[in-house]
Order: sequence, then structure tokens, then C-alpha cells
Amino acid sequence: MKTLIVLSDTHGNKAGVEALAPLVKENDYAVHLGDGYGDFRETFFENPDKAYFCGGNCDLLAGLPAEGVLEIERTRIFYCHGHKYGVKSGLQNLAYRAKELDCSVALYGHTHLANIAEMGGVTLVNPGTLRYPLDCGGSYAYLVVNGEKVTAVIVGNPMR
Repeated sequence: MKTLIVLSDTHGNKAGVEALAPLVKENDYAVHLGDGYGDFRETFFENPDKAYFCGGNCDLLAGLPAEGVLEIERTRIFYCHGHKYGVKSGLQNLAYRAKELDCSVALYGHTHLANIAEMGGVTLVNPGTLRYPLDCGGSYAYLVVNGEKVTAVIVGNPMR
């Protein structure tokens, strides 16, 4: 059994990311889905064996990967920011891309709306944002991977 913390769209909320640092240390993996890679950079450098990231439409740093695949136990997990798959208009393209890569889970951000859905045999997880909406305190996702079974939950921001 392995656990993941998934963040997205932190948009300068470095304090929110730092508040999650103890969780990153106690979990097996941490993934930042873009739009705030700079907020996650220190976490990545302190945990290079377990921290993964991709660039979002607001990440201006050249060289950030656009997407990636993690294989955890017997589960393949596709991760991306989501803007290149039109996730604000629907999740079909994201689900198709995950299937193309033989992934049963797709992690995405961009919409700032936390969501867990299933489409075509792919579990789609958006952790929401640690930054917006400001009045809601933000969110992140926690995943448990046990063989081929994945359980995902959305967790409110611990800074609130």
C-alpha cells in the first residue's frame, strides 16, 4: 500500500505548500500538477525520490514536463495540469489520453474545482487549489494505492 498527496494551482501560496511539508514526508509520493511549481520547488528538492511535478499554463519556467506517468504497485497514474486536454469543457480527452497510456487514474488541475469522477474505466481526480477560492480555504487530494485499487479523497486546506 502506497499513499500520495496531490496539489495543484497553488498560485503563489507557498505557505500552504509548506504547511503540507509534514504530510509529504510521511507519505510515499507528492505530486504538484502545475500553476505554482515555484511554490513546490523546495519540497521537490528536499524529497527528490518521492516528489513529482508538471507545468501548468501559468508556469513560465522552461523545461517543466507537460505530463507524466507514475507506476505505483500495479497501478499506472497519468498526471498533467489539464489545460492541454480542455478539462474546463469536459474530461473526455483526459480520459482518452490516460487510456492511451494504459493508466487507470488521471490526476489533473486547471479548473480550481476539486472533483473525483470516473469515465470509461479511468478514475479522474482534481485536487482543487490551495489558493482559490480564497473564501473556501482551498484543498488537496489524498490517494491510497493498494495493488490495483485506488481510493481518492479531497481534503480541505490545513491552513484554514
